[in-house]
Formats: sequence, C-alpha cells, structure tokens
Amino acid sequence: MQVEVAEKWMHLFHDKIQQNKDYLSELDTPIGDGDHGANMARGMTAVVEMIKASVFESSADLFKQVSMQLISKVGGASGPLYGSAFMGIAKAEQLGGTLEAALKAGIELIQKRGKAEEDEKTMLDVWLPVLKDIHSNQLTKEKIREHVERTKDMKATKGRASYLGDRSIGHIDPGAYSSGLLFEALVEAEAL
Repeated sequence: MQVEVAEKWMHLFHDKIQQNKDYLSELDTPIGDGDHGANMARGMTAVVEMIKASVFESSADLFKQVSMQLISKVGGASGPLYGSAFMGIAKAEQLGGTLEAALKAGIELIQKRGKAEEDEKTMLDVWLPVLKDIHSNQLTKEKIREHVERTKDMKATKGRASYLGDRSIGHIDPGAYSSGLLFEALVEAEAL
C-alpha cells in the first residue's frame, strides 16, 4: 500500500471514529465498560497527530507507529487488539504483500492476542468476512454493514460481554462496529 493511501485510510478512520464516538460508547454500555468510543477517539487522535508530525518511508513504518499509538493510548482490550492488528499489517507490508495478506497477518495477531474465533461476537466477526470479501473482490460498504449487524444476534462467548451470556444477544458488538468503520474507511481511501 502506498504511504499516501495508508495515511488517507487512517485519516478517514479517525473522522469516522470521532463522528461515532458517542454511539460506540452507547453500544459498549450494556455489554462492556461504556468507554469504547472515548478510548478509540483518544487513540485515533494520537494516530492523526503522529501522522501529521512524521514523514514515512513506507506504509509498514506508518502502520507500526499506528500500532504503538493504539497500544499506548487506547484503554481496555481494544488498544492491544487493534495494536496487534496493525503490527501484523505492518509486518506484512514490510514483506511487500497484498492487502489481503496484510489483513490476514493482522487477523492472526488479533486471534493470538484475543484467543477468539469467528461467531463469538467480537471484532473478528467483521475482520474475517471482510477478508473473504476482499479475496473474492466483493467488498462494499453494504457488505461491511451486514457483517457488523450480524453480531447483534450473536451470543458473546469472548471478552467482557461473555459474562452476560444470553443478555449479550440483541446488542451490536462495539469492536465489530468500530472495525466496520475501519473497513468503510478502507473502501473510501480506495485502497482495494
């Protein structure tokens, strides 16, 4: 991925997080700590400030710094999970792989960190189907929103929401929603 495209992707993601900050925390209130929006907004503000203050030779360098910012600035589980994802993306970008390979590497580190699989009502329920959509060249904003919406009817079996058991059903997973924003930004950045 070209550095300009990577920067555009992060700027668009930042804007979407800021616009949806309150809604993300609203989603997180019944099944989490209620701070996902504030945490992600703080992390993405730090990312954008870091991008503005830096010159990157490669997208791998950029994504490595994104990872560091998210790990250090985003509280809860989201910081380490998103940080791990971007570290995986950075490593794959360093090898000059495809977007598909980069996302696959990101997913592997999310799974390693979070010990989650598909259909457990986590961010992976967006990342994994998006990877399949990219593979089949069918990623659209509509599909991304469908993946996010699908988490509403799932029972959480990982993370804080899993403590609620059946009461987690009927709520969109906040990490899935913020991941949806990430991939909508990817589509808008024309990174595909």
